[in-house]
Amino acid sequence: MATKVRGQAAPRYLQLAAELRADILAGRFGAEQPFPTESELCSAHGVSRFTVREALRRLQNEGLIARRRGSGTVVQPAGARGGALHQPLSNVGEILQYARDTRVTYQPAGTGPLPAWLATSTGLPASGTWTLVHGVRTTADGDQPIAATIAYFHELLGDAPARLDLAAGTLFSQIEALSGVSVGQVTQDIQAVIASAEVARQLGIKRGAAVLRIIRCYRDAQGRVFEISVSHHPGDRFAYSMHIDVE
Repeated sequence: MATKVRGQAAPRYLQLAAELRADILAGRFGAEQPFPTESELCSAHGVSRFTVREALRRLQNEGLIARRRGSGTVVQPAGARGGALHQPLSNVGEILQYARDTRVTYQPAGTGPLPAWLATSTGLPASGTWTLVHGVRTTADGDQPIAATIAYFHELLGDAPARLDLAAGTLFSQIEALSGVSVGQVTQDIQAVIASAEVARQLGIKRGAAVLRIIRCYRDAQGRVFEISVSHHPGDRFAYSMHIDVE
């Protein structure tokens, strides 16, 4: 299925980059299966050389591959990437790719108002009832925790949060299907903070260690926030990479 951004199919080079990224992170390229050439990618995926080069440029900017004249394209070893999972951040489709490349099972955590600290951080009113779920996201092989996440769903979604498949991993795409509320905008607040005792326990790190906290707000077409996720990432296991075109 093609990656979609706000209901529209993403450009083909983004789709190709997502497919190749998944293969790289799954370890499908190595001594037995070297990274394909541009010509091989064009033929295998039925795309132009321009599409291939744009896709490879994104992966190179993310630190996943290196392109060297005379030796072609090679996958960067994990050590060269700091040993961390690299999460691209350019559009909603790439947020979905992150969800596909990792594993998580959420657990229900009750209902209640938005915590005061989160309302202050997001500038949102603390009124209304929110349904909470929490979980620990791991690498695809389940080897290491890379995020401890709490997700909040606003009452405007009706009974949709109660019908979520918490083992499916991707929640906001389910919410769209169950409630009919579509994502119009996603905003993020990223900050380095000190791990609480609970976050440290979930991530298997020392209490007081530095972690990356990401508060993500999902808004509908009218600008209403219907979902908020708060994730804490260990600094040595997660990194964001961003592609910016210079006009």
